Amino acid sequence: MTRVANEPERVSHTRVLIVEDNHDLAFGLRNNLEIEGYAVDVAADGPSGLSSARSAHPDLVVLDLMLPGMDGYRVLRQLRDEGLTMPVLVLTARGEEADKVLGFRLGADDYVTKPFGVLELLARIEALLRRSRASWAAPHHAVHRFGDVEVEMATRTVRRSGREVPLTPMEFDLLVALLRRQGALASRLELLSEVWGHSSAVLTRTVDTHIGELRRKLENDPSTPRHILTVRKAGYRLAV
Repeated sequence: MTRVANEPERVSHTRVLIVEDNHDLAFGLRNNLEIEGYAVDVAADGPSGLSSARSAHPDLVVLDLMLPGMDGYRVLRQLRDEGLTMPVLVLTARGEEADKVLGFRLGADDYVTKPFGVLELLARIEALLRRSRASWAAPHHAVHRFGDVEVEMATRTVRRSGREVPLTPMEFDLLVALLRRQGALASRLELLSEVWGHSSAVLTRTVDTHIGELRRKLENDPSTPRHILTVRKAGYRLAV
């Protein structure tokens, strides 16, 4: 990847962890990310990837699913079980919808299927980091409520009937995007662009998957939601 001549050099302390057992792919990713100004760590198997995430606390993890020692699903589950909330972009040759749904349920924030374009991957990484940073800029006094759910912006905490509900970073950002509209409609493409930073229609199913998870966690009856509503052929809205 060649930098545009007049493009300013990025000064960044942002750290990315790549967990990928394909040496050539890992080397290429590391090279491109370092050109873009990121600090990069690489792990070649699941256990070392988990160890690196625990010790280095990267700003983002690029995680392959098919790893020796411990597969990416187990690494992802362990990260989230231990309360590590950095964005995780799953990078894999497995493109089946069931694999993606499982990844999202375990806490993945985005999903790129091999083969992929480097520019697309860099754009996804930048979008995830941008959303992660923006979350800290939310007003510290802001608390939103709907039904028996309370959303505290400063701590990114969600409670239902007084009990904390663990949401993945993207689930939280999606919920906030709906809250901001105060009951107005949000199309899938609007949510995809606002939360994930890209708007390819091919990926609109990502929004549906995350909406399903929000309903499962926050609605009394996810099959008949009272708050996170579908507007047929249009998108979603939040009834407060």
